[in-house]
Amino acid sequence: MKATLVIKNIDNLITLRGENKARTLDDMKDIGIINNGIIALSGEKIIYVGEGDLPSHIEVDENTTILDGKGKTVTPGLIDSHTHLVHGGSRENELAMKLKGKSYLEILAAGGGIHSTVKATKEATFDELYEKAKKSLDIMLSYGVTTVEAKSGYGIDDFSTEIKQLEVAKKLNEDHPVDIVSTFMGAHAIPVRYKNNPDAFVDIIIEDMLPKVAEKNLAKFCDVFCEEGVFSIDQSRRILQAAKEHGMGLKLHADEIEPLGGAELAAELNCITADHLIAASDKGIKEMAKKGVIANLLPGTSFNLQTGKFARARKILEEGVAIALSTDYNPGSCPTENLQLIMSFASLIMKLTPEEVITAVTINGAAALGLGEKVGSIEVDKQGDIVIFDAPNLEYIIYHFGINHVDKVIKNGKLVYDSKLTRINNN
Repeated sequence: MKATLVIKNIDNLITLRGENKARTLDDMKDIGIINNGIIALSGEKIIYVGEGDLPSHIEVDENTTILDGKGKTVTPGLIDSHTHLVHGGSRENELAMKLKGKSYLEILAAGGGIHSTVKATKEATFDELYEKAKKSLDIMLSYGVTTVEAKSGYGIDDFSTEIKQLEVAKKLNEDHPVDIVSTFMGAHAIPVRYKNNPDAFVDIIIEDMLPKVAEKNLAKFCDVFCEEGVFSIDQSRRILQAAKEHGMGLKLHADEIEPLGGAELAAELNCITADHLIAASDKGIKEMAKKGVIANLLPGTSFNLQTGKFARARKILEEGVAIALSTDYNPGSCPTENLQLIMSFASLIMKLTPEEVITAVTINGAAALGLGEKVGSIEVDKQGDIVIFDAPNLEYIIYHFGINHVDKVIKNGKLVYDSKLTRINNN
């Protein structure tokens, strides 16, 4: 078998080898470290992972790309499993309100927040949204992210804008090295004109929007912002049950601000993830553990909103719930594409160990998108998504925070980013 790319002399090779499913507390400790590691790829796939030299059945010739991992830490490609990638405009004008102590819901009630992004996204052309999102994807790739989830949700009752967002994500998935998994989130906010009759808008989502999104095959998942002043438990249940009937996987923005019972609903409906969970109840966390719902935690959002409240990551882990970590990249509550920074927040603020953190942004992130069989670990026959960090060990990446430690990124077996160069246009 001939190798097209080899990474040798790897001081710290973190494989995450093991079962292709979300891992809980004890299983997150063993991240499969190999010292003096070596990886061989043929085309898009990994064909060998081990220690020392390549075995005799792996051939190398003058066409094989050889990379040196001496002094480096190598991990699977990072997975950002919760973002609002495609949107128009920005919301830096809200900074003054935040500094005066205005909450997310107060800004929303005043007509700001998501409503301003909805207007900007509606007014933006397809090409403008494409170029803006592409710029963010380039940044994410430079930080080691090789797979991203992207939600719609900035059209709301303007369904053509929802479709436009999803079609931009689809086109980017075709054009850009980073893989994009789309989520339909028409239930992101109650439109102003339905403020006094939100159930009528829920009916539109169920009867009109969901069937068309499914027919066009534009989204793998459906998500709902289940929160006080947004969508109730009953409304969220109706939307997600309808989405399931159309073959979509289920996600839920749950208990981000108030303990509404979102975690319990996510368990009841067997959602693949419940996201945020800052105000999740003990009962809800236990129910999630019973049903195998992954907790997708977003510490960057808590940091940016400056509420002083973070999801109880250690409690969630100790109850037997698997954790994924994501940026929640969006124009309002968490405008950052830097997943490495989120990794540091998760450790320094949420008290997750480096082993738990790297598991959360690789194999657990893959599981949160239903991709555990394909990505999330460095193992034979898996997709060749690999990050080479210019760092002596995993702890250093998290400890030395706020900078980019990535040296190179391999996506589908090809070198697509080199810190010493601009992004390599090699799809």
